[in-house]
Amino acid sequence: MNTIRIGTRSSQLALWQANTVAKQLEHFGCTTEIIEIDSIGDIVLDKPLYELGITGVFTKNLDVALLNHKIDIAVHSFKDVPTKLPEGIVQAAILKRGDFNDILVLKKDEHFFANDNPTIATGSLRRRAQWLHRYPHHTVVGLRGNVNTRLKKLEDNEWGGAIFAAAGLKRLDLLPEPEGYLKLDWMVPAPAQGAVMVAALASNPELLEFCSQINHSDTATCVEIERKFLQVLEGGCTAPIGALALIIKEEIKFKGVLFSPDGKNKIEFAKSVEVGNSDTLAEYAANFILERGGKKLMQEIILFEKEISIYSTKNLAVDQTNLLAENIGASMSDFITIRSNRLKPVVIKKPIEHVVFTSQNAVEAIVDNFSAVELDFKNIYCVGRRTKRLIEKKIGKVTQVENSAAQLANYLVANLKKNEITFFCGNKRRDELVTILAKNNMIVNEIECYQTSLTPRKLEDRFKGILFFSPSGIESFLEMNTPANQVAFCIGETTAFEAKKHFKNVEVAELSTVESVIKSVNDYFKK
Repeated sequence: MNTIRIGTRSSQLALWQANTVAKQLEHFGCTTEIIEIDSIGDIVLDKPLYELGITGVFTKNLDVALLNHKIDIAVHSFKDVPTKLPEGIVQAAILKRGDFNDILVLKKDEHFFANDNPTIATGSLRRRAQWLHRYPHHTVVGLRGNVNTRLKKLEDNEWGGAIFAAAGLKRLDLLPEPEGYLKLDWMVPAPAQGAVMVAALASNPELLEFCSQINHSDTATCVEIERKFLQVLEGGCTAPIGALALIIKEEIKFKGVLFSPDGKNKIEFAKSVEVGNSDTLAEYAANFILERGGKKLMQEIILFEKEISIYSTKNLAVDQTNLLAENIGASMSDFITIRSNRLKPVVIKKPIEHVVFTSQNAVEAIVDNFSAVELDFKNIYCVGRRTKRLIEKKIGKVTQVENSAAQLANYLVANLKKNEITFFCGNKRRDELVTILAKNNMIVNEIECYQTSLTPRKLEDRFKGILFFSPSGIESFLEMNTPANQVAFCIGETTAFEAKKHFKNVEVAELSTVESVIKSVNDYFKK
C-alpha cells in the first residue's frame, strides 16, 4: 500500500484523532502522512457543494479535499458528521468508541448547586435542553471554541461549571482530578459521541479494503443505529436529540430522546433487542417519538435556530408558522387558557335588544351553552372582524363592528336610543368599554360567560419580538417576564393599548387576524 494521506483539521483534538488512525493503519504495514486542512482555498469542483451534499460546518473542507484527491482519507469526530455523506464519499472505518459520556467540569466544587440561580455553560443545544429539563431554575449560557478555549473561558468566568464530552478531555489528557468534575450519566449523549470515523472515496476499493482492518464492528453497529435514529427524526448535528446504543451480552440496549430547545418537553424511547434483530430498531424508535409529539418539537427546533427569534403567546398552526419569512423562527405556547362557564337558560329566555361581544371567546362560550335558534338577539355589536365572522357564522348578522372596545363604546353612546346593553364577557374583561358607557349613563348588564386562566412561562432574552393576541396574554407574560427591547406585535388596538403601557415598541396588525400579525412581523424585520 502506498503512503496514505490523512486529512484532518488542525485542532489539537482533531490531530489526536488523525494520529491515532495513522498508528492503527501503520500497524498493518503502510506509511502515512498527516495533512492539515482548515481552508478549501482555490480548490474547484465540477459541481456546487450543495449538489454534492457537502453541508457540514466541521466536515466541508475535508470533503472537498477528498473529492479533489488532495487527501486519501479524512478523519472526523463522528458526532459532527451529517447523517448523509456527500456524493462519492463513504464510511471506510470506525475506531473503537471512547467514553461516550458528558461531564460537568466544575469551576470550584459542586456547592454551586445550592445557589438560587446557578449558571453553567455549554454550546450544545442538546446538553442545554437536558440540563434545563433536570434543573429548570438554572441559567445556561453559551460556550464556543475548541476544548482548550472553553476550559480557559470557564476559568475566566463566574460560572458554576461547563459541560464537555468526556472523550475529548481524556484524549487530550485534560480531564481534571475526580473531585473537579461530575459524570453526567443521566444525560443521553449525541448520536455517535466518542466515535472516530474514517471517510474515503467510494471509487477506491483497495483503500477501503485496507481501512476495514481498523474498523470496530460493535462500535459500527451501535453508531449506525444512533445515526439512523437521528436521520429519521430529520435532526441536524446541533438538534437536542440524544441516542445511545450499547451491546451487552448479545443484546442491543437502545435509548433515544428528543427535547424541546428550552428543555420543558421531552419524548423518550428505550428498548432492548437481540443483536441480530436490530435492523428496524432506529426507524421504529424515531417514528415512535414523531407520532407522540415529536413532529411538533422538530418544527420548534428548526425555527429555534433561525436568524431572528420571536415568541408567540398562543400556539400557531403549521400553516401560520409557514407564513414567517425564512430568517424568522418562532417558539410558542399558550399563555392563557379559556374555559366556558355553564349558563342558565334564564340568561337568554327573552329577546335582548342590544348585545355586545368584544372577543371570540365570548361568542364560543355562548354557542357552547345555547343553539342559534335559542338566541334572540335584535342587534349585535362586536370588536374585530374575526369576531364578526364568527358571530355571523354561528349566531346571526352583526349590526356594527369596530377595531377596539373604546371605539365600539363611543359608537354605542352616539347611536343607541335605548341606554341599555347586554355585555357577554370573561372574568378578565377590559375596563374601557364599561367605563365609557358608565360615564354616559348607559346601563351595562354583564354576563360572565367564560373564564380566562393565566399560564405564564419565563422566556429567554434572545427573542426579538413577542406576539400578543389579547390583553390577558400581556398580563400573563408580565407575571414572569420584564419587557426589555422586544417588539410587541399586537392583534388589535385593544391589545396594543395595554402593550403600550409596558413596551417601548408596539406594532399593531392591519387586521385582527393571526395572519395579519405574522405579516406585521415579516414587514418589521425587513426594515
